[in-house]
Amino acid sequence: MQPRLILLLLAILQPLSGALAPLLGIGTPIGSATRDLGAPEQPLPVFFSIWSLIFLAYLAFALFAIFRRERWMERIALTLVIAGMLNVIWMLSAQLIVSPPLDFALLFPIGAAVWYSAWCFDQMRGMGGSAAKLTADAVTGLLSGWITVAAAISVPITIRHFTTLGATDYPWLMLWATLVPAAIAAWAFTRFISRSPWFFVALVWGLLGILLNNWTVTGMNWLAIMTGVVAVLVLYLRMTRGAHGAVTAA
Repeated sequence: MQPRLILLLLAILQPLSGALAPLLGIGTPIGSATRDLGAPEQPLPVFFSIWSLIFLAYLAFALFAIFRRERWMERIALTLVIAGMLNVIWMLSAQLIVSPPLDFALLFPIGAAVWYSAWCFDQMRGMGGSAAKLTADAVTGLLSGWITVAAAISVPITIRHFTTLGATDYPWLMLWATLVPAAIAAWAFTRFISRSPWFFVALVWGLLGILLNNWTVTGMNWLAIMTGVVAVLVLYLRMTRGAHGAVTAA
């Protein structure tokens, strides 16, 4: 089966895999076993709706790849196929196995695949624009940014799994355990991977969710303020210093 057709199949399988537990009652809904709004690093649940936008962009690119059949799409399609397959495995694991350390570990190969996909596209960024290229930029950037958020918020969850710490223990430490990796990832993505603004859309969306969780639910307003400071700083550095992406890494 050609990568384009597999890409379309995965565009359908990913949202279905993520909805396995809520739709069919099999396993545990993703995040329900570990998500605690008392934890300072967690975004509000509504912010996870960004997956819908990511899946829609993934489907749109799959359709472009099938009907347009432009040569530049082949390399992006192959890397997104790998990322999509790994994403399905991660979502099934999160629902059927429910092991925070395993879920955390599975995020890294997904991140590696989609960051590589974003890097591949960034090498082609100057070769003219089209709706298909805008879609490729969106899906690789959004997925790269949101997987980064998912990995960052999983750090405290994994720490708690191996300790007796509760959701409200050492809130500042747990928040920094999320914000510091997210900020470092943002620098690395901009410096070596891609100039895509969509990465920052997803990243800042996640940080906004953390901010509002602390402001409206946990009551830890200073943690909310610090999250906002980090988000503004990340955006400020991106807008004022620009991005090198694959231009430097190539």
